[in-house]
Amino acid sequence: MAKKIVWSAKAQEDRKKILEYWINRNKSNTYSIKLNSLFVDIIIILAEYLSISKLSDFENIRFKVVKDYNIFYALATGTIYIVALCDTRQDPEKLQTNLK
Repeated sequence: MAKKIVWSAKAQEDRKKILEYWINRNKSNTYSIKLNSLFVDIIIILAEYLSISKLSDFENIRFKVVKDYNIFYALATGTIYIVALCDTRQDPEKLQTNLK
């Protein structure tokens, strides 16, 4: 069980862009608030049950699918490092660039 959750600057920026996109698209922040809560809830569950995610093609990086998004993270000594949030509907080459 991981006890600490750390968001990388990249992951924070990814989350901000995703939430801003939905605010602008819907002209409301209601969906963004729900989506952000879902991200946070899933990460808390991951901290408790590390085996519910899958290994990615990137070394030492795991991921969890949440709606149309992947949460990529690494584990180290009781800490979950959130590396990136990616929209699965976007270009897969962009994902590879972001996770290198």
